[in-house]
Amino acid sequence: MTDSFRLQHRKLEYKRLIPSFLLSHHTLLTLLWTIGFILIVAWQRTAVERLLIYRGSVTIPRPIPNLRPLVFNLSDFGAVGDGVTVNTKAFERAILEIKKRGGGQLNVEPGYWLTAPFNLTSHMTLFLAENAVILGIDDESYWPLLPPLPSYGYGRERRGPRYGSLIHGQNLKDVVITGHNGTINGQGRSWWEKYRKKLLNHTRGPLLQLMWSRDIHISDVTFRDSPFWTLHPYDCQNVVIRNVTILAPLTDAPNTDGIDPDSCVDMVIEDSYISVGDDGVAIKSGWDQYGIAYSRPSSNITIRNLIVRSMISAGVSIGSEMSGGVSNIIVENLLVWNSKRGIRIKTSPGRGGHIRHVIYHNLTLQNVRVGIVIKTDYNEHPDEGYDPKALPVIEDISFTGIRGQGVRIPARIYGSPEIPVQNVTFQDMSVGITYKKKRIFQCSFVQGRVIGKIFPAPCENLDWYDDGGKLLRRSTTKNAKDLDYDR
Repeated sequence: MTDSFRLQHRKLEYKRLIPSFLLSHHTLLTLLWTIGFILIVAWQRTAVERLLIYRGSVTIPRPIPNLRPLVFNLSDFGAVGDGVTVNTKAFERAILEIKKRGGGQLNVEPGYWLTAPFNLTSHMTLFLAENAVILGIDDESYWPLLPPLPSYGYGRERRGPRYGSLIHGQNLKDVVITGHNGTINGQGRSWWEKYRKKLLNHTRGPLLQLMWSRDIHISDVTFRDSPFWTLHPYDCQNVVIRNVTILAPLTDAPNTDGIDPDSCVDMVIEDSYISVGDDGVAIKSGWDQYGIAYSRPSSNITIRNLIVRSMISAGVSIGSEMSGGVSNIIVENLLVWNSKRGIRIKTSPGRGGHIRHVIYHNLTLQNVRVGIVIKTDYNEHPDEGYDPKALPVIEDISFTGIRGQGVRIPARIYGSPEIPVQNVTFQDMSVGITYKKKRIFQCSFVQGRVIGKIFPAPCENLDWYDDGGKLLRRSTTKNAKDLDYDR
C-alpha cells in the first residue's frame, strides 16, 4: 500500500467521524461563535456577581460561630424580624430556656427585631449577626420602672423610680454580648424630645445596663441612639469592652454618654469608636451623700486605643458623680477630634471622695476647643441634703505625650482654696494652638511640675525640671489665677 493511498484513507475515516453538517464553514463558524458567546455571558455574569458582592448589594451571610455548647436562634422562639412585630416575649422565652439549661448562646439573625426591655441571664452569649438590628420600642409605657440607683439617691433626672434599660441584668456572671457588628438601636429621638419638653416623669433608661455583675465581655457590636447613657456597667467587676462603635447625634441628644463605668473595678475599654451627644467615656462612682454612703469606688480601669468625638462635653471624663472615689486609671492612645474638650475631670464641694493616681499617656487632640480641663465647681446636686463640707481630693495626675493641632486652650486646671489640685505632672507636650491670648495655659490653685520643655509654655504655678530631674524654676505661687474660663 502506497503512502498516498494511506493518506487518502485516513482523510476518509476522519470525515466519517465528523458529522457532515460540521464540515460546512458557515456552520462551523456559527458553532464557534455560539460557544464563545456562551462563555462570555457566563464570564460577565460571574464578574457582575463579584462586583455586586464587593459593593455590598449581594452579601453572603457570615456563618455564626458556636461560642457555647448550646445554641439557639431567636426566630425559633417565634420572633419576626420585620421591624414591626414586638418580639419581647420571644426574647424572654429564649433567655428563660438558656437559664434553665445552665447557659447558652442566643443568635439574633439578620433582620429588624423590635422589642421592649428584656433581662439577660448568667453564662449567656447574645450574638448579633451581620445586619441584625435590635430596635428598642420608643413608647415609654413598655419600659419597666426600677428603684433609683442606691448611689444616686432619689433619681438622676427625676425623683422616684427610673426607667430600666433596653437590655438589662442584675447579679450576673459570665455574660458575653458580641457579634458580626450587628446593631442595638435605642431609637432615642422620641425620648430626647420628650425630655426637652419635660414630658417624662422618670429618669430615662440606658441602652445597656448591667448591675452587680462580673466577668462581662462586650465586643464587635454597634450601639446607637440610646435614650440616656449608652453602656452603663454599675458596681461590676472584670469587664471588657472592646471593638465597639457607639453613635448618637452630636447635638440635641442629651446625656447620651458612650460608656459610663460606675463603681466598677478591673475594667478595660479599648479599640473602639465613639461619637455621641455627651461624654465619650465618663468614669463615675455615685452622687454626693448617696455615693459617699454607698462607698464603692471605680478603680483599676484602663482606657486605650479610642477615637472619640464629643461636641457637647469631653472625650474622656472623670465625674462629676465620683463620691465613692476614682483611682488607678490609665488613659492611653486616645484621639479626640472636632470636639469641645479632650480630657475633663469635674467635681465640686459636696462630692467628697477622691480622684487620684490617674495617668494620661499619648493623647492626640485635633480641632479641640479645650484640651485638658480640671474643674472643681461643677455644682449639680441630687437634693439639698448634701454636705458642702464634703470636699473631694484631687491628686497624682500625670499627662505625658500630648499632641494636637487646632486647639484653642491646651489646659485649664481650675482648683480652688477648698479643693486644690495637687501633684500634677506635664511632660512631652506639643500642642498647636489657635487662641491668640497670652494666658492660654490656665491654672488656679494647682501644685505640680513640668518635666522638660513643653509647648505652649505652662502656667507659673508649676515647678519646672529638666529631663534629668534638675530643678530649673520654682513656681512663684501655687494660687495664681491665670483664668479665662468658658464653661
